[in-house]
Amino acid sequence: MGFTTENLQIRYGKHVALRDITIHFESGALGLLGPNGAGKSSLIRAILGFIQPAGGTISVLGQSPGNDPRLLRQKIGFHPEDDALIPGLNAVAAVTLCGELSGLPRSDALQRAHEILHFVGLGEVRYRSAETYSQGMRQRLKLAQALVHDPELLILDEPTNGLDPRGRQEILDLLIDLVRNKGMKLILSSHLLPDVEAVCDQIAVLDKGQLIKHGSLESLLKGASRAFEIRLKGPIEKFEAAIRARGGTCKPGNRGMVQVETTEGSAPLMFALAREAGCQIRHMMPVRTTLSEVFTNTVAQGRADANS
Repeated sequence: MGFTTENLQIRYGKHVALRDITIHFESGALGLLGPNGAGKSSLIRAILGFIQPAGGTISVLGQSPGNDPRLLRQKIGFHPEDDALIPGLNAVAAVTLCGELSGLPRSDALQRAHEILHFVGLGEVRYRSAETYSQGMRQRLKLAQALVHDPELLILDEPTNGLDPRGRQEILDLLIDLVRNKGMKLILSSHLLPDVEAVCDQIAVLDKGQLIKHGSLESLLKGASRAFEIRLKGPIEKFEAAIRARGGTCKPGNRGMVQVETTEGSAPLMFALAREAGCQIRHMMPVRTTLSEVFTNTVAQGRADANS
């Protein structure tokens, strides 16, 4: 079990940061999404045991974070968004210290520090002062600090910020390996939705302190509208009217084509509607739905429902 919340509420004074959040995350990788101020950081703090619920319950790795937070944190690795460097330490010393703070004997922590720094790509610069590292190198260092004690649950907050495309892909490959081949449970909070789509198999979307979508990535993408780019010959207006009658939309696409979007879209249906409208489909290509589109539509729909 990764973590479970039931009607979780988090308050800061009179401000409600999280309201009635129920999430069940057992294994794999969970993408934690939401606009700024959605409550993602509050949920992470609750998982880490930094703040106590004002209502509801939370269980992390089978225990309440408030019962024995020190023991629980030995099982959790945390990669914060902000730097947490101690002046004067090189990478080996910084990672070794995190290993000791997580309960490892010093000799074991030192050995693991060397191993994990090689793993994240900092082996050749591990004796340099961490204060001289670039932003991308600091991201790798934070990942090493989070992994040094071989945690059961890894929590990452914006882990690829500041990385060049090659470095970003290398970190994503490391995370995929940790989840798929080493069985580590992972929570990824990021505004870079292609990164979340590459790593995670589950998604939780927060907005204004409420959970507005939770499920497998596959089901969320399948549940989204189906879109096609179609080139037609014939009375296009009749075809567009048939699409709109089914609750779909038509708009100009690329290279003179029409982009058709409908929740019940399928290639046979497109051909059937075109035939009924007296049109011929000369070219048709499905448009892949991305997590970015699902996220944008989910937040917009959630806010529309809240205001209705």
